[in-house]
Amino acid sequence: MRHVFVLLLLALALSPALLRQAHASQVAVRGTEILVDGKPFIPLGASGETRFPDLKALGANTVRTYGQEPGEILDAAQRAGLKVIVGFWLAHPRLGFNYADRAAVNAQLEALRHMVERYRTHPALLMWGIGNEVEVELSPEEAQAVWPAIQEAARLVKTLDSQHPTMAVLAEVGQDKAAILKRNAPDIDVLGINGYGDGLLTAAGRARAQGWTGPIVLTELGAQGHWDAPKAAWGAPMEPTSSEKATRVRRYLMGAKQAGVGAMPFLWGQKQEVTPSWYSLLLPTGEWTETVEVMADLWGGKVPGGPNRAPRILALSLVGPSRFSTDGQTLVRLSATDPDGDPLKAEWQIMTETTARSVGGDPEPVPPSFPEGLHDPAPTGVRIFGLPPGRYRVFVTLRDGRGAAATGNIPFEIQ
Repeated sequence: MRHVFVLLLLALALSPALLRQAHASQVAVRGTEILVDGKPFIPLGASGETRFPDLKALGANTVRTYGQEPGEILDAAQRAGLKVIVGFWLAHPRLGFNYADRAAVNAQLEALRHMVERYRTHPALLMWGIGNEVEVELSPEEAQAVWPAIQEAARLVKTLDSQHPTMAVLAEVGQDKAAILKRNAPDIDVLGINGYGDGLLTAAGRARAQGWTGPIVLTELGAQGHWDAPKAAWGAPMEPTSSEKATRVRRYLMGAKQAGVGAMPFLWGQKQEVTPSWYSLLLPTGEWTETVEVMADLWGGKVPGGPNRAPRILALSLVGPSRFSTDGQTLVRLSATDPDGDPLKAEWQIMTETTARSVGGDPEPVPPSFPEGLHDPAPTGVRIFGLPPGRYRVFVTLRDGRGAAATGNIPFEIQ
């Protein structure tokens, strides 16, 4: 019986709930700084829910979620030594949610209450993310219902958890969004900014000019949003190669460092959004791209399986028309290299251009593939012909056989 009692005491001592309470960090905001247990903390990391030890090895300290049940993510992050910005998904008016419907709002707040009460003592918790781009695609008049909703949610969190800050994430800050948020949601402590492109270099400064005095985190960042990218004649956005993305993200991460704000490239994982590669730092098969190398370089870490450097795409172009008839053809030419001299394997693919018109990262189906249109594939290019009329993209993936890859694609049309 004595042994059973000792085992029971040991089990209680090792209870995850008790461990979480015993080791929960105190997070506070002081001026423009986030403090963890009294020490300045600048969130560096990514949004995602996979391969946390690899993310930590890059030099990251934080992962961000969007509203999924965070228990397993918090536990995995704690094991990896990462903090978590736990996101709560405030519903979007553009998708039909009505903030004048009090019953619906109350149900949403009750879900938030449940999340905060359950996880407020977890040691991996950094802060609460109240919504993501809730104001996107709304006119100023339509957005008037959003700001009080953010405040009401933040106020609820404050009543339940005094140990962790609240953050609201906006789609850019424009010329007045930070000011509007500050005025209408005073219980928001941290400003999160999602941005893709050179606006990132001025986003923090513009937020300060609008009167934002608290901490700032670039909660999503990438080389170029598809909405701002150059377009083909038929409207297809032109995706930068992985090497072009890495060059620009390096500038943005350096700018964030100089501004003293957190930075989180998007996405630590893989997703279909316009293409399977546009916003993905990882391939579906697990390889990492050059932007990951940039993150490790600037954060003082190492790439997965390193030391290794990713393949570089020097040029990817069509030698021939981007629009041609069913009895015509075009040639894709590729120039690439590997800094380590690794032999590269090229994989070519043709997919139809997506017809999804999603906004803000809404889910999209992966377009179908048409391997019959590929001819004479080689590490230096491929010929395309034999497809029915339609709009397509030709993709290339270069793998170095050591866990790294490069990606690029070009849209074309058959009439």
